[in-house]
Amino acid sequence: MFDVLHTYGLYYLIGQYPNGPLGGLSLTLILAAAALLLALPVGVIFALCRISPFPLLRVPITAITYLIRGTPLLMIIFWAYFLLPTITGERTDQFTTMLAALVIFDAVYLAEIIRAGILSLPKGQMECARALGLSYVSAMAFVVLPQAFRNMLPSLVNQFVSTVKETSLGYIISLSEVSFIASQINTMMPTKPGEIYAMLGLTYFVMCFSLSRFAYWLERRLAVRTVKV
Repeated sequence: MFDVLHTYGLYYLIGQYPNGPLGGLSLTLILAAAALLLALPVGVIFALCRISPFPLLRVPITAITYLIRGTPLLMIIFWAYFLLPTITGERTDQFTTMLAALVIFDAVYLAEIIRAGILSLPKGQMECARALGLSYVSAMAFVVLPQAFRNMLPSLVNQFVSTVKETSLGYIISLSEVSFIASQINTMMPTKPGEIYAMLGLTYFVMCFSLSRFAYWLERRLAVRTVKV
C-alpha cells in the first residue's frame, strides 16, 4: 500500500490537477458537499409542501418523493445523463450530471428529515409565534426551522455520509472520483489490486466512520443541552 501511495498518492488525492481536471478524493468530497448544500434548500421546500394543508402543494410533492425514494440512484444518474443534454441542448460533463443526480436524490431524503424535524417540535411553537403577530412564513423561517435544524444536525451529517458513498456511482459515467481513480491506478499497477482496493476501502471507512462518530457526538451533545434547558 505504501508503494502505491508513494507512486500515485498525489494522483489519488487530486487527480491530474493542476495540469488537468481535478479528481480523486478531493473531487469526491467536493461533489458530496456541493450536492448536500444544493439539495438542502430544495429539501426545505419539499418538506414545507409535504406538511402544507393545501393538497395542490402536498399531493404532487408527496408523489415525487415516493417516486424518487423508490428509484435506485443508478437510474437517476442515467436519467440525468441522457435528459440534461436534451434540456440544455449541450452535452453535460460528468461532474454536472452526477451533481444533478445527487441533488435530486438527496433532496427527497432531506425533505423527510426536515419534515420529521418540524413535526417533532411542539405545536405551541407555531401557535405562539402566530399569536405574537408573525405571519406563517415568518414564524416558520425564524421560529420553527431554526429549532428543527438544530435537532436535525446529526441526521444531516449522516446524510452527508450516505452522499459520500453515493458519489462512487459516478464511476459508471467515467467521473474521476476516488473509486474511478483507484481503478485507473490498478490499470497502471496490475500486480497490486489487493493493496489498491484495500486503500480505497480504508479511505471510505475512515471518512464515513469519522463522520458517523461526529454525528453521534452531536446527538449526545444536543441531548445534554436539551435536558439542561
